[in-house]
Amino acid sequence: MSVWHGRLGLLLLAAMFAAPMVAAYVLYYSGWRPEEVRPHGDLVTPARRVADVELKSLVDGSPGRVTASPPRWSLVYFGSSDCTAACERALYVMRQVIAGQGREAHRLRPVMVLTDKRASGKLRNQLKDYPTVVPLIGSDAEIARLAREFDTPAGGALAGLHRIYLIDPLGNFFMSYPADVDPGGISKDLKRLLRYSQVG
Repeated sequence: MSVWHGRLGLLLLAAMFAAPMVAAYVLYYSGWRPEEVRPHGDLVTPARRVADVELKSLVDGSPGRVTASPPRWSLVYFGSSDCTAACERALYVMRQVIAGQGREAHRLRPVMVLTDKRASGKLRNQLKDYPTVVPLIGSDAEIARLAREFDTPAGGALAGLHRIYLIDPLGNFFMSYPADVDPGGISKDLKRLLRYSQVG
């Protein structure tokens, strides 16, 4: 009886070691492959630390930056104060993407950097629909210096591309999204980032 139990134990042990190899063999030759996870935006490799500049809030004139303190993830958009349909869509996308994070929404902040110094009544009215957006203004020189931090192969931040730029809580610019991006794609990327990030 003990010999039988000993052999049975050895067989079970061998099966435990063999099972992963058998499963891998079956999956490989059946053609199955794990789904590749790809971001919906354009990765910046390597990520670049943003040399932030001191700007001011359009709302109350208080000092402001595109990076957040305390640390949070920042979605940044460069747009003029006339805020055309493409501009308003970018604001809408940022709002929807952040709202879609549910309980994690507080870890994100949407920022609009005005590319001109005008504070049009039209823009102020539009921003009433986007109360969480942080609108920032500054001198032409400051805005130009900041915009250079977000140069990508697609072009510069002041080229009217209506891209959305993502900065991590440590102040690194590492991804940007084109104007016609599907908000669901950004939302999926952020859900994944927030799930695995211990910062911000």
